[in-house]
Parts: sequence; structure tokens; C-alpha cells
Amino acid sequence: MNTILAVAAGGAVGAVARYLLAANVTQRFGTGFPYGTLIVNLLGCLILGILTETFALKFHLPRLYQSMLATGFIGAFTTFSTFVMESVLLMERGAMLMAFLYVGLSVVLGIFAFIGGMAVIRLWAA
Repeated sequence: MNTILAVAAGGAVGAVARYLLAANVTQRFGTGFPYGTLIVNLLGCLILGILTETFALKFHLPRLYQSMLATGFIGAFTTFSTFVMESVLLMERGAMLMAFLYVGLSVVLGIFAFIGGMAVIRLWAA
């Protein structure tokens, strides 16, 4: 139960941080390109990479705090960073085919799932 509360607390902070950063970047650079999302995703990847290696090699925080930071904060800040981490870990394990399959399926099926969701609502609303 403590881990769930820690993840929830980290998630609340991560979600607010994502909103504030993306809104600020969009305000500065406009809406012609999704700069806010791009910066959030890249920053999330950088932070998750730092956390992953830090927890593995240098600084062993209790699992509760690791979950709060990595799953909670970064998970709410951006799930893209988790997708990238899992892809890189597959590559590092030598599972290149699995990594490329994961990336390809995630992107292509994600696009189709999104379009499918839109289609369902458009049919329902018609």
C-alpha cells in the first residue's frame, strides 16, 4: 500500500510538471509544431536514463522511492521515456529483433488504435 501511495504522489507531481512545462514551451514557441510534447518526452528520457543507471550502479534508494520517482513521477511526466527505456534494454540484451518489433508494433498499432478510437466516437456521435 505504501508503494501505491508513493507512485500516486510521484504521479501527481509528474502530471503537473508535464502540464506546466508543455504549456510554457507552447506559449513561447507556438502551436505550429508540438514542441512542448517533444521537450517533455526528451527530458523524460534523459531523466529516466539518469535514474535507471543511478539506481543500478551508484545510489541504491529503497524500492519505494525508486517507484515514486521512476514509475510515479516520470511515468506521469511521460510514458514515452518508459517505451524508450524498454526498447534500449531489449537492444542491450541483444534482442534486436524483439526491440525493433516492439518499436514498430508500438508506433504502428498505436496510430491505428488512436484512429480506431476516433472512429468509434465519430460513429457514436453521428
